Amino acid sequence: MKIGITCYPTYGGSGVVAAELGMQLAQRGHVVHFISSDLPSRLVELNERLWFHAVDMMAYPLFEYPPYALALATKMVEVAESENLDLLHVHYAIPHAISAYLAKQMLAPKTLPVITTLHGTDITLVGNDRSYLPITRFGIEKSDAVTTVSTYLKEATYQELNVKKEITVIPNFVDVNHFHRQYSRPRHQKLAPNGEKLLLHISNFRPIKRVCDVIKIFHAVRKALPAKLVMIGDGPERSKAEYLCRTLGIEHDVCFLGKYGLIEEYLSIADLALMPSALESFGLAALEAMACEVPVIASQVGGLPELVLSGETGYLMPVGDVSAMAEISLRVLRDEALAARLSAESRRRAVEVFSTSKIIPLYEQLYQDVLEETSKQDGV
Repeated sequence: MKIGITCYPTYGGSGVVAAELGMQLAQRGHVVHFISSDLPSRLVELNERLWFHAVDMMAYPLFEYPPYALALATKMVEVAESENLDLLHVHYAIPHAISAYLAKQMLAPKTLPVITTLHGTDITLVGNDRSYLPITRFGIEKSDAVTTVSTYLKEATYQELNVKKEITVIPNFVDVNHFHRQYSRPRHQKLAPNGEKLLLHISNFRPIKRVCDVIKIFHAVRKALPAKLVMIGDGPERSKAEYLCRTLGIEHDVCFLGKYGLIEEYLSIADLALMPSALESFGLAALEAMACEVPVIASQVGGLPELVLSGETGYLMPVGDVSAMAEISLRVLRDEALAARLSAESRRRAVEVFSTSKIIPLYEQLYQDVLEETSKQDGV
């Protein structure tokens, strides 16, 4: 198949998943064309089956805000015609589903099926805003197929947007051949020269991630045993987190790496991953940690219970309960047998339930079903 994929090219989960999906589809023989404002962060290599088309934006004084959605629709049409695309798969509803709908109308009578994958904040935050709710609902209803990354998000979409469209749950996935434990003694000794326990947090440092809770949890752990914390990512809450570290006197025990692409290098030496988010529709960083045999301590919220099995692959605690998260973190760090069991089960679950070999065929089947249904409607 010839597949067009549109996503936000940033560090967030939707862009990462879209890029990984495109690369996996290309490896399975499909030709994938990314259509976006910039190269997705995880899209590290282009080849004869993996292409990138930048959306051209015109700077014009009349436009206070350049109309990206219209420019994107135009580029979608251009690529669909020049590359003879079979379908468009857009990630994140606003504005991508609307741009895809416009492109589809512009291409008529030729058909171009549109699949929309909802990732979370496009529904729970943006789509639920009064100014965007009607057009988000419209984009979903006009898509030929809609998927969400968790059952939680599917139900939230029905409840918050009152859509009638059938929604299919296809969870996020992980390449278990890439994300696996690859212990590096030099890297471990550099961060923890005296054998300290290593805790890890990965996010876009937005308020919803509660990164200051990460610091507070670590502070409590650090009081009880020697430990270091690695913070991977960047965003608006980073300065607050750094200030809190200085206030608590633990700035020398916390390493802020910023946006670091090879996160598996640090997951491979971590003892524990912290995800105390206020909301997660899935929790991709938790899945990547699990694939690297790292137990996850997370909030019992959103789609996380569908991924992290409390007591089996990690533990889930109420949002904001720093004391409980610190207490259970210490229990895992002190009990080697428990940590080993959680680590092994985390890897097993990642491989058996969420690996690319399990999830990518679900997308391929969905594509095939949509193409067949479109052919029936066209009378082919």
